Amino acid sequence: MVLCAYVTFEDPHGVDDERDPVLSAWREAGIEGRVERWDDPAADWSAYDAVVVRSVWDYDLRRAEFLEWARGVESVTRLLNPGSVLESNTDKTYLRDLGVPIVPTHWSSQDLPHWPEYVVKPAISAGARDTTRTTDRDEARALAAAIEAGGRTPMVQPYLDMVEAEGETSLLYFNGRLSHAVRRMPMLVPGASEQDNARSERRTPAPDQVDLAKKVLAAVPQPLLYARIDLVRLPGGEPAVIEVELTEPYLYLRWEPQAPANFAKALRELL
Repeated sequence: MVLCAYVTFEDPHGVDDERDPVLSAWREAGIEGRVERWDDPAADWSAYDAVVVRSVWDYDLRRAEFLEWARGVESVTRLLNPGSVLESNTDKTYLRDLGVPIVPTHWSSQDLPHWPEYVVKPAISAGARDTTRTTDRDEARALAAAIEAGGRTPMVQPYLDMVEAEGETSLLYFNGRLSHAVRRMPMLVPGASEQDNARSERRTPAPDQVDLAKKVLAAVPQPLLYARIDLVRLPGGEPAVIEVELTEPYLYLRWEPQAPANFAKALRELL
């Protein structure tokens, strides 16, 4: 039986509810999965046929250490997704080089566009950490300047009202194949939280959304075990990328009965 690590973080609250379905699907596919904390100094990564990065939901607080860990793992075994993907994907400045429509983004505190409402966040963050929504242009500028003062790159975007009506569309891919898609509810509304995934629902993506997601995936030369492409529609109706999740995305496995098996099949193919 193939042995693979399911890599997570120190999770005292048990927020990763996808671990057990994944490990069960792996067993059915002939893959023994063992849970490992990415920063456990006692872990022997060379013992695994592959190390699968999953719920490493503290990486943004220790990104340099996380990337050093990834390079070390990749020197002794297969890392999925690959270390070069993790490095580029954990800094959202990758959006500038995608070559596809993205949500309009201003990358400094200077000369902010005049938008009715702003979203300000650092380019390295996860789970809406350090993200603020404001209608005050001066506040948006000050928030972006504070991010710069901390040595980080700010992202300033217009708040799109459509996310409250249509929601974000997330397309989930395993080894390049579309498994399922969901309508994700907006994070920057009162009462929302990163763990409130139950408010999301299954969605059939429109052809233009699938086409855009394919273009994004085609731009990544490395094989990807998993990918989540998050899309919104701009005021003119055209789809645009808000984020490409290739590091530690929640995969919304409960929304598609075959999703855990799809994930396991993709892993088998890449081993």
